Amino acid sequence: MTVQPNLPSERSSETRSRILEAALREFSAHGLAGARTERIAAAAGVNKALLYYYFASKDKLYQATLGEIAERVRDQTLAVVQRGASAGERVLRVALNHFDRILGQQEFQSLMQQEMMRLHKGEGGGLPILVKRVFEPVMAMYQTTVQEGIASGELIEVDWMHIHLASLGANVFYFLSAPIFKMVTGQDPLAADAIVHRRQVVVEFLGQTIFTDRAHGVELAARVLADTPMPKIATEGFLFGRKA
Repeated sequence: MTVQPNLPSERSSETRSRILEAALREFSAHGLAGARTERIAAAAGVNKALLYYYFASKDKLYQATLGEIAERVRDQTLAVVQRGASAGERVLRVALNHFDRILGQQEFQSLMQQEMMRLHKGEGGGLPILVKRVFEPVMAMYQTTVQEGIASGELIEVDWMHIHLASLGANVFYFLSAPIFKMVTGQDPLAADAIVHRRQVVVEFLGQTIFTDRAHGVELAARVLADTPMPKIATEGFLFGRKA
């Protein structure tokens, strides 16, 4: 006997997913205050009444959107940290995944910036959702990985947080300081060729600095770069907080 799928339930899940994807684009582009539910409904192909059927208010839709993208980022990152490889290789892969996430998850980066601004203004916001669902579990797993590498002798014996700052912190600083760097040097750090180069040297630098056996680190860095394809970026350059 063939079991028929629960079509109403499937349609309900699909509709909810479309609304969340449309909301992610709208909130990341315009923020909570500037986002319009009518634009979200139109982009999702539903009417506003149906949107409010799934999400009772704009604020609740925003919270659900943050939760959705947070879990997506968390799962992608934890999959890298839990990969079957040495601790040192996993640290390299996390650094590269983080760089690629900034490239490929621009909506998440935009929401993060908006939430940080709301925090500095003393406004209640959704940052606790991001901390609880993304940063706490990822940080705990990352710390364990680095400490495992140090204990095994694969990684140099330093404060684990310093390795964290040297790898992921360097990525953040590169993108945030890009406008100033361009003004000072006249070169665009967000141009496509600059992004490709920076992505490579981030991993190569770590391969030569955090491993007790530099040759081993260099070999791992080459392997990680070779089997991790470059994300697609705009031909005009990476569009980080700017228009083409």
